Amino acid sequence: MAGMEPAAKRLIDLTRSRGLIRPRDLAPLAIPRVSLTRAVRSGQLERIGRGLYGLPEREVSAHGSLAEVARRVPKGVVCLLSALRYHGLTTQAPFEVWLAIENKALAPKLDYPLLRIVRFSGAAFTDGVEEHTVDAVTVRVTSVAKTVADCFKFRNKIGLDVALEALRDAWKQKRMSSEDIWRYAKVCRVANVMRPYLESLT
Repeated sequence: MAGMEPAAKRLIDLTRSRGLIRPRDLAPLAIPRVSLTRAVRSGQLERIGRGLYGLPEREVSAHGSLAEVARRVPKGVVCLLSALRYHGLTTQAPFEVWLAIENKALAPKLDYPLLRIVRFSGAAFTDGVEEHTVDAVTVRVTSVAKTVADCFKFRNKIGLDVALEALRDAWKQKRMSSEDIWRYAKVCRVANVMRPYLESLT
């Protein structure tokens, strides 16, 4: 980093602290966009996807695609099969990132990673959202209990067997309390659907 121009140094520092950056992240730090082009050309940064850049030597975890989506769709929430995978509650490896967005929000268009958009509204969108750090990027993911309730709500999309497996595993591993799951079952309006399965567990 010695001998590097101040703007270039700020750019590399920014990328190191945020994991992945977009061109719009540069303006608040008065970094000219041409610094991005130069950094890619010199090999200091690499283009991960359209409008997304990272350090070439960065470590990428098994959930790297979630970090990419979070940086490009910051208001989205990782949910359903992708959240189950993140929490280690499914053996399935979805090839798309399942992402919740607000009911009236414009659907994001990404060339990669592929997205499976699900629309939530009100408390179903805002409640039960946790922030996790993946590859130095803050990723919003539904909590275990909220994810399980969502799986029952969207059982026609993902399959009742997947929802039941998630419920059993989360309960067996003590990853959620009965109060939590009942709360989110009500938020998702699936309390009646889930009642017999929950009663069989408790």
